[in-house]
Amino acid sequence: MIRLSTTDAGFAEAFDALVNDRRESDSTVTRDVAAIIARVRAEGEGAVRDLTLALDRHDLDATGWQVDLADCKAAFERLEPELRIALELAATRIRAYHEKQLPVDSDFTDAAGVRLGARWRPVDAAGLYVPGGRAAYPSSLLMNAIPAKVAGVGRIAMVTPTPDGKINHLVLAAAHLAGVDEIWRIGGAQGVAALAHGAGRIAAVDVITGPGNAWVAEAKRQLYGVVGIDMVAGPSEIVVLADGLNDSEWTAADLLSQAEHDVTTQSILFTDDADFADRVAAAVDRQIPELATANVARVAWDANGAIIVVRDLDEAMPLVDRLAPEHLQLSVDAPQTLFDRVRHAGSVFLGRHTPEAIGDYVAGPNHVLPTGRRARFASGLSVLDFMKRTSFLGLTEDSLRELGPATVALARAEGLPAHAKSVALRLRLND
Repeated sequence: MIRLSTTDAGFAEAFDALVNDRRESDSTVTRDVAAIIARVRAEGEGAVRDLTLALDRHDLDATGWQVDLADCKAAFERLEPELRIALELAATRIRAYHEKQLPVDSDFTDAAGVRLGARWRPVDAAGLYVPGGRAAYPSSLLMNAIPAKVAGVGRIAMVTPTPDGKINHLVLAAAHLAGVDEIWRIGGAQGVAALAHGAGRIAAVDVITGPGNAWVAEAKRQLYGVVGIDMVAGPSEIVVLADGLNDSEWTAADLLSQAEHDVTTQSILFTDDADFADRVAAAVDRQIPELATANVARVAWDANGAIIVVRDLDEAMPLVDRLAPEHLQLSVDAPQTLFDRVRHAGSVFLGRHTPEAIGDYVAGPNHVLPTGRRARFASGLSVLDFMKRTSFLGLTEDSLRELGPATVALARAEGLPAHAKSVALRLRLND
């Protein structure tokens, strides 16, 4: 764990190194993924079958390519009441939040008599990647499938790895609750490639969303343009801004809520109280052995964690913006003043009683967020990721007369005579 203070002589250089640290895939992953995509595109189903047997250790022809949707319904009905209620609460709140994101069509006529506007429509088919094995998250399924449903997507196809043929039944229950149409027992880069290009019985989709490991993220990056994607997501990260009035145990748990995800995740604390920083560091070390995820959290905290002491929290704000974190907690009594200064963050959690973990499950906003400083230019997953906007315009003879001459002049200036002629002919005909 890195410990810095803005009063340190070498702070600027040390903080630059923290900002520029890359914890994402290397050239080996890039090469391997390119080979997998090329094979799936060339061989289709056969490549998917062979790669699943090699990587997930089961034969799709024996275990079945698809999960029966009746099995999803049965998994949902078998849930313990407490867990079922929790999933339903999460789904209800996620749906309500995303319904407010639905865009409105526009249609108007301007002063020149030109009809202008835009019309929003959903994509025809969306593919969802849902991790399997140790990292099986029904919450992520809800966060991806529900916005697609709200957008009006007609077909939602899900791929999920099933190592040794085994599948997480909580994920199946969430798929039933969210209304997923197809579930395929494939994962990895081959699953993403099958969704993008189609592979025999698996029909291609228009958009692929959902988290995954480095191979999945790289496959999405390489296939962008063949399909739309939500983002290229890297390791998770959290920045907590906290004064000394916080409970150090709470803050330590907040930092570890991301550190337990993966050894590459990053947790950073900014505080204006050096004694509080010491208490949090001690609390982190005390809490890690108590976690079932201790082995992962220990490595992540030691390799990527940081505590930064600032003169005051105002001094921290431009530093936070440089990090552009996926998650930002403002653990103070009056967070709005600091929130007003935030320019770059995936999602912000306001006040001492708003831990990031609430946002991962039941709050409503999407937890699929930009990582690796991409919050400088990207946003979290939304209904708009499953929709596209078509502009339209309509001219009358009079409005063409008003706009036509300028169009002809610009087309000729750009050396595009056919453009100019298509307008000029109409102007002459309408004289």
